[in-house]
This record gives sequence, structure tokens and C-alpha cells, in this order.
Amino acid sequence: MKLNDIRDNKSAARARKRRGRGIGSGLGKTGGRGHKGQTSRSGVAVANFEGGQMPIYRRLPMRGFTNPSRRNYVGVNVDRIQQAIDAGKLDAAVPIDGAALKTAGVVRRERDGVRLLGRGGIRARIEITVAGATKSAVAAVEKAGGTVTVTVAARDGAAEAAAGTEE
Repeated sequence: MKLNDIRDNKSAARARKRRGRGIGSGLGKTGGRGHKGQTSRSGVAVANFEGGQMPIYRRLPMRGFTNPSRRNYVGVNVDRIQQAIDAGKLDAAVPIDGAALKTAGVVRRERDGVRLLGRGGIRARIEITVAGATKSAVAAVEKAGGTVTVTVAARDGAAEAAAGTEE
């Protein structure tokens, strides 16, 4: 056997349809496109077009709201920080912030800041600065003897409403 003798078995690959090559091919004349009309011609790609009737995306009501100023935080659980400390990627003696978490590989990118979440536990005494933190995460860090500094003020709707009614 030689390399130039190697080929597929007969009919292993389906032959492509050769359109518009005479009536004997079965796809002659109109080439399988039917007769006349828009879709018989080339260049037809009308997505969501329903023949002139009101399309479904306009018949249905608009729902919801997308807040353009929404902040996109990266969540990090306290047990993940403890894993990084145990692996030697983070130093518990040095203050930890978003940049330190990024260089340690705990987060891929900071986005609008890091939000500390409370899953798991932490044994190391750390000093961490984050954009936001849950109550359980703050409690876990303080229980281990550390401190959490939150840089972004919490948006308390009740406090804002009370401030607006006092005027």
C-alpha cells in the first residue's frame, strides 16, 4: 500500500448538490428554490420579517429596565482568600486590596471593585479593603481578628427616603 492509494470508501462522503445543472440532476431550472418570489432570488436574509404583519417583538409589551449606571462587582468568598493565603499567594501581614487579589490570581479582573462574600471561614488575621462586603463576610473576618474597610458607601434606600422627606 502506498500513500497515494489511500482514499475514502465509495459513498463514505455524500456528494454535494449541484444545483441548476439540467433537468436530469433533479435540481435543474429553478435549483430547488420554487418559482418566483423574494426567496427565489439571491441576497434574501430578512430576519424576523413576518410578511408585513406586526412582528412578534413589536406585538409584545416591553418589560423590565436596564440600569446604565449599575456597578459590576467581582465576588470573592472569604474561604477563597484563605486558600490563597494557605498557598502562599497572599501575605496576611500585608493589607489586601483588589490589586493584591488580582496579582495573587484570586480574581481575574477588578471591574468596578471587589465584593467580599461570606461563604466558608477564614483563620488568618487580615486587613482587607474592598468596594463592598456582606454582613456575614465582615463578621467572619472580624471573628478571626481582622478588619474590613468598605470603600463604596452602601446605598440604603430607607435612609435616602427618610432624607428626602425631611426637607
